[in-house]
Amino acid sequence: MTSTTVVHRPVRWGRVALHVGCLLALLVMLYPLAWLLATSLKPADEVIASLNLLPSHLEWSNYATALDGVNDVSIWRLLGNSLLIAGGAVLGNVISCSLAAYAFARLRFRFRGPLFAFMIATIMLPHHAVLIPQYIIFNQLGLVNTYWPLILPKFLATEAFFVFLIVQFMRSLPRELEEAARIDGCGPFRSFFQVVLPLTRPALITTAIFTFIWTWNDFFTQLIYLFDPEKFTLTLALRSFVDASSTSAFGPMFALSVIALLPIVLFFLAFQRFLVEGMASSGLKG
Repeated sequence: MTSTTVVHRPVRWGRVALHVGCLLALLVMLYPLAWLLATSLKPADEVIASLNLLPSHLEWSNYATALDGVNDVSIWRLLGNSLLIAGGAVLGNVISCSLAAYAFARLRFRFRGPLFAFMIATIMLPHHAVLIPQYIIFNQLGLVNTYWPLILPKFLATEAFFVFLIVQFMRSLPRELEEAARIDGCGPFRSFFQVVLPLTRPALITTAIFTFIWTWNDFFTQLIYLFDPEKFTLTLALRSFVDASSTSAFGPMFALSVIALLPIVLFFLAFQRFLVEGMASSGLKG
């Protein structure tokens, strides 16, 4: 008979403390989401008066009211408006920022370095500093209360963060691929579209994800440019449930908030693998 010796490994209390700390941090970050879900099912008298996380009974009528829309505008119209603006912003940023990034990463022209530094410096420029000049320009062009002020700037490579992100990714690509394409007769545009662009997919998907999330959640810019309820997005529709002169419908407002979060969660889950790959490949290379 053979005897087996049981080896007792010492408990690594540091690792245990690390895992416990991570779980506590996870609970803290998930609590607002749990509170939102629970509050969306609370009766109207419990939303403000009760401090309990769970409702006394489930009020599914909050979702029924939210699905009816606001200001005689159906929720499907609001959802379509949000998708139109977010989709246009994604398309504009992916096209314009990739073209600008290719110019800075691969082409040689005068003042490339100072222009790139100036573009990076615009990241520190507050959005509110350019909001009034932009509003004056769009107002003179007659584009206020349309979707153009929210979409058109995205086609002009105004997002310096995404340009920088794609530049860093393109610089990590081997130049031999473009040199081989140039020997075969490809010009700069053909090299960009047929060689560089397909290899830049992780950075482009990262750009698309962040653009979609930021545009979908944008409230202030949409509030400035959109006046007609028929053009409202889901974000602007949430404000309609709060009225300073009458009763505020907090339950339906939180229910609509949950509905507005679903496209973002689904979009992120669908492309999270490319998001991690794009950030890992772009953020640490110089």
